[in-house]
Amino acid sequence: MPINDINKLNTIFSEITANNKKPEKILIGYKVYAELMKDRRFFEKVVGSAMDPNKRTYNNIKIKVTQDDCQLEVKCSV
Repeated sequence: MPINDINKLNTIFSEITANNKKPEKILIGYKVYAELMKDRRFFEKVVGSAMDPNKRTYNNIKIKVTQDDCQLEVKCSV
């Protein structure tokens, strides 16, 4: 089931920061990424972050689009 709501992504970030971890990279499956790009807030932040699609970020966190269609994972540092 793809996560297509930007609020759910922001909730994941809130949980991570509540555990004193720093998000480093967002791994997003291509289908989930397509769904998230339909959200105007996500689209504006991602597209405005860099001219090169391979270096885009969301809230200053790098985005990596993966071949797994429904993946949504946030890699963290301690």
